[in-house]
Amino acid sequence: MKRRDWLMAAGAAALAGAVQAAPKRLRIGFQKGGLLLLVKLRGTLERELAGVDIEWKEFPAGPQLLEALHAGAIDFGVTGAPPPVFAQAAGRDFLLVAAEPGLPHSEALLVPADSPAKSVRELRGKRIALAKGSSSHYLLLAALASQGLKIQDVQPVYLGPADARAAFEAGAVDAWVVWDPYLSIAQAARPLRVLADFGSLAPAVNPPWSFYEARRDFVQAEPALLKQLVAALAREGAWATANPEAVARTISPLLGLPPEVVLAMQRRARFGAQLLTPAIAADQQKVADAFAAQGLIPKPVVVREICWLQG
Repeated sequence: MKRRDWLMAAGAAALAGAVQAAPKRLRIGFQKGGLLLLVKLRGTLERELAGVDIEWKEFPAGPQLLEALHAGAIDFGVTGAPPPVFAQAAGRDFLLVAAEPGLPHSEALLVPADSPAKSVRELRGKRIALAKGSSSHYLLLAALASQGLKIQDVQPVYLGPADARAAFEAGAVDAWVVWDPYLSIAQAARPLRVLADFGSLAPAVNPPWSFYEARRDFVQAEPALLKQLVAALAREGAWATANPEAVARTISPLLGLPPEVVLAMQRRARFGAQLLTPAIAADQQKVADAFAAQGLIPKPVVVREICWLQG
């Protein structure tokens, strides 16, 4: 072999070795509150996923997170049940890969304590603030349906959590549907009345699952890493469920809330990350069908088409 050819071959081998030795990168989208925030603060994945470079990106709500996932800006994230319905109907590309069980009291339809509305039925024609396509959007549909009403019977005002809180406190809207930690923040700030949550709607409507989503290319390229990631989240979730006081101490400074407020929020939280199953996909189909039935998505969707099913 000529010296020039030998040098080129050696250089190519060195480059291949460097590429092979380069750490894997995992870009994770998270929201304020929830298990991923705790995992980030405790450095759990940095410890458990050796050789993986973890990058964290915060989003205000699920729809924005899924847009970033579709655009390839992140590899993995978590949202409530409705955001993937809206994203799938809009043609966004991603996969549902794992889920957390729904919580009965971690989001609610609220009115001020002095509101004349004492029931969901009394919100007919009223202005209700909510994040479009969020988990609270589904709660509002279910709460209205429990009283024989549809979304067309109220005036939805689609706002993100921060703007919705400002409108609610200023009296620009009559009610607000929101999830934790924004729910706990609102309840700590002033007297409020809960008109509905998933606990009050059961058993007719069960709390929907929250979902871990991933970029399709990431799932195809790193299935073993993905399973390792979900297993790590399951272990961290089990610890968090058993240790609400420690969780509250960890995340309360970041949320800017007194530890006792965060502790109340954590005591109604239950974690249990698990890989997706056909039964979970069937539950999510009910959520998708509810939005389709009221014309809130451009077309019906088949949830299983975006599911990475493992059992």
